[in-house]
Amino acid sequence: MVGKLKRYIKQGRGRVAMLAVAAVVLTACEPQVTEPPAPRPVFAMRVADTSGLAERAFPGRARAGQEVNRSFRVAGPLISLPVAVGDEVKAGDVLARIDPQDFETRLRTLEGQLAQEQANLKRAQADLSRLERIYREDPGATSQATIDKARQVRDSAQASVRSIEASVQNARDQLSYTELEAPFDGVVVETYVSNFETVVAKQPILRLLDPSRIEFVIQVAENLISLAPYVEKVTVSFDALPAVQVPATVKEIGKEASQATRTYPVTLVMDQPPGTEILPGMAGRASIVSRPPAESALLGIQIPATAVFSGDGPDQSFVWVVDEAAGTLSRRHVELGKLARFGVLIQSGLNAGEWVVTKGVHTLREGEKVRILDAGGRAASS
Repeated sequence: MVGKLKRYIKQGRGRVAMLAVAAVVLTACEPQVTEPPAPRPVFAMRVADTSGLAERAFPGRARAGQEVNRSFRVAGPLISLPVAVGDEVKAGDVLARIDPQDFETRLRTLEGQLAQEQANLKRAQADLSRLERIYREDPGATSQATIDKARQVRDSAQASVRSIEASVQNARDQLSYTELEAPFDGVVVETYVSNFETVVAKQPILRLLDPSRIEFVIQVAENLISLAPYVEKVTVSFDALPAVQVPATVKEIGKEASQATRTYPVTLVMDQPPGTEILPGMAGRASIVSRPPAESALLGIQIPATAVFSGDGPDQSFVWVVDEAAGTLSRRHVELGKLARFGVLIQSGLNAGEWVVTKGVHTLREGEKVRILDAGGRAASS
């Protein structure tokens, strides 16, 4: 009986082992489920056709045509601060004064030293002239060495006078720096100190704006900046004044794109419109109309040079085009035109509105899943 039981247990253990092996084999044969790789983030731009008339709007913010923080060039206690926030001032008006007593004392001291050195110079020149006259009339009455020594004394006195004159001029400048004047007509928008405080050199005292002319700063994408020389009309509207359209002109175009946004700063300038006032800090939108001439080399589709890469042959040029719906890459052959101010013109191979990768083109592959980032590194919205 015991022998039969042992054989049964042994057979049972064998069946368990066989079942375990079968389970392992079946598990190995099942297909492994793997997560698809996440779409690769890429920087891309939507290409635009610059042919003919183009009108676009750019957000921006107003700022004063002139604005400055005023500070003293010397230190001392304030004895006068006659302006307050909101006061209008004219160029040359005194905005603040430092106690000038110490500076006046130093100036008087140096002026006294200058008078003494000038007297020494006058006496040294007279001695030299007398010795030279004696030497001419009677060479034996004096020596050349005596004359040379007198000339050295005169030259030393001249140097002392020049040195003291420079110190006097510096003291006069320091005294003039105790008055802080308005460099232009404007409005005091902020004060940073109170009267009778002791201030140090270069410490901001107040902020002055000239709101008679307003600047409006916008950011223009690199694929549109080439149209800047061909601007025909600029108008600016502000969120706070939706019914007002203010004509503006292009004042300044940035020469280098921002590393973060790949946009160029463009400064517009405008006069205050009659009947209302644009305040610094107001947000709005600039509507810009540009029309390149028919013979312009800028007409066509322009993309950054960093978007183009070579193919199998040295004369072949390609770009990566993003299928916006599928989120995949495809290599596209393009014909290059002339170099433009901010990129290269495409003669054929691209259509306006398509997305083109602008950075890292040499590390991508055909059919790769990607997601488009905007200039700030965030996922772009369709």
